[in-house]
Amino acid sequence: MRKKKKKILIEIEPEETKTPEEEAAETEEAPVAEAVEEGPSELEKVQLEVKDLRDEMLRMRADTENLRKRLQREKQDSVQFANERLIRELIPISENLERALAAPDTNVDSLKEGVQMTSNQILALFKKEKVEPIQAVGEPFDPSLHEVLNQIESPDHEENTVIEEYSKGYRMNGRVLLPARVVTSRKPTKEEPEDQDSDNASTEAEAPA
Repeated sequence: MRKKKKKILIEIEPEETKTPEEEAAETEEAPVAEAVEEGPSELEKVQLEVKDLRDEMLRMRADTENLRKRLQREKQDSVQFANERLIRELIPISENLERALAAPDTNVDSLKEGVQMTSNQILALFKKEKVEPIQAVGEPFDPSLHEVLNQIESPDHEENTVIEEYSKGYRMNGRVLLPARVVTSRKPTKEEPEDQDSDNASTEAEAPA
C-alpha cells in the first residue's frame, strides 16, 4: 500500500520595497542624527576654552599684584637709601676731621691746617656733585636765590642790592638747594623840610618889641 506524500507550502514574504521619496528622507535624517551626537563635544570644547581663559586671567592678576608689591618695595628702598652714595663720600671726610681733633700735639697752626684740608675735601665733593655757591654780595636781590634777613640804609648802593651775606646759598645742577641769607640796601630816608610857618613864628617871637 503506497503512502501519500504531504506537500508543505512555505510562504515567502515579498521584499519590502521603498519608494524614492522614502530613501531620500532616510538619507537626509542620517546627518541630523550625527549632528545631534556632535553637540555635547562642541559644548565641552567651549567650556574648556572658558576655563583656560579664566586661568590665564587669574595668572595675569597674580603677576600684576606681584609687580605692584615689588615696585612698592623698590620705591621704599629708594627713599630710604637715596643719599647712600653721598653719605659714603662724607664718611672719610668726617673721619679725617675726628683724627685732626684727636691729635695729642694739636696747636693752632696744625688745627687750622687740618680744617683747611677738610674744607678742601668738602669743596671737591661739592664740585663732583655739581654743587656750586650762589653769588650774592653786590647782586640785585632775587627772591628765588636770596632770603632777606635785614635791610640797611645805604647811599652807596642801589635799592634792593645785596650788601652783606650771613650764610651762603647753594645750587645743584641749576636747582636751588639752599638760598643765601643776606642783607639788602634801601634808600636813606629823606629829611622833611621844616615848617615855614614855624620858622616865621620863631622869628617874630625873637624880634625886639
